[in-house]
Amino acid sequence: MSDAYARAGVDTGEAHEGVGALVAALARIDTGLPSRSLVAPGHYASVLALDELTGIAICTDGVGTKLIVAEQADRYDTVGIDCVAMNVNDLVCVGAEPIAMVDYVAVELADRDMLAALGEGLREGASQARVEIPGGELAQVPEMLEGHPSPRGIDLVGTAIGVVQRDRILTGERIAPGDAVIGVPAGGLHSNGYSLARRALLEQGGLSLEDTPPEVGRPLADELLEPTVIYVRAALDLLRSDVQVHGLAHITGDGLLNLLRLNPGVGFHIDAPLDPHPVFGLIQRCGDVPDAEMWKVFNMGTGLCCVVDRADAAAAAAIVGSHHPGARVIGEVTDGAGVVRIPPAGLAGDSRGFRSA
Repeated sequence: MSDAYARAGVDTGEAHEGVGALVAALARIDTGLPSRSLVAPGHYASVLALDELTGIAICTDGVGTKLIVAEQADRYDTVGIDCVAMNVNDLVCVGAEPIAMVDYVAVELADRDMLAALGEGLREGASQARVEIPGGELAQVPEMLEGHPSPRGIDLVGTAIGVVQRDRILTGERIAPGDAVIGVPAGGLHSNGYSLARRALLEQGGLSLEDTPPEVGRPLADELLEPTVIYVRAALDLLRSDVQVHGLAHITGDGLLNLLRLNPGVGFHIDAPLDPHPVFGLIQRCGDVPDAEMWKVFNMGTGLCCVVDRADAAAAAAIVGSHHPGARVIGEVTDGAGVVRIPPAGLAGDSRGFRSA
């Protein structure tokens, strides 16, 4: 398979090995007390026992190199939404209701206008997710950050918490062959794959952020800064319904392979994927990126997947579709452990990556 992403500076194989080494070290933490952890490592969020009935879910994530586009466009009013979304969307995947987030903002220069715009995005994201942002941290680190251009360097990370009843935690263990997979539309690239997207569009494709590619129909800056969709209200409505929800997957880096984080003992056959946004085709053409790598790096039009009992598929699609029109059944769970198949693209994928079908 092509290594366009590695040539853009992101080696996912090295990253997975690095995470493994980090997790191995953390696994040796000895507090001298019984562990409070209720969810196995590798899920979207950790859940810790608060008492016999309640769990506290916690996760952390950032906006990544999408911030470089914000620096280049000198627009910071949407990336705060991304920061909130990347965290709260993960929390709901373990069945938790998000309640709060704190942010960490590192800047090359503490510019008032930039930080005010950033705050507006965080406010909007928090309002959409119905969470509070009671505090955070601002660090000026000019020796560590160099912007595009300088001195606009910025990094943005959040840590969110939620609550979940211990008997309502979504671990994925109930997922079984025959379950339906509901795909919920993305709003665009969301917050993943931007190293490859920027290299393909701005370097190889020779486009600028001010250009309006015919396929996209609006300035490239608007397309690339479209914020990540927040799925909290739809997910909570689904979880509070009579639908038998067996798993939720936030589709981020690694694309639909994220489904395998729910239950490694099953597989997924995505025979009717949602249509990818036109920008994905533009990235593929400009960067000469193979189909398999596109599906491995990007969400390709699906931002969230809901795995439900087959009998509840129509009801589930209706509930999430009332918040996000276009949600529908895109496939089913199979007994092919560790494999995600997407026949329309001629692909098969597993936990080690996509390969030729």
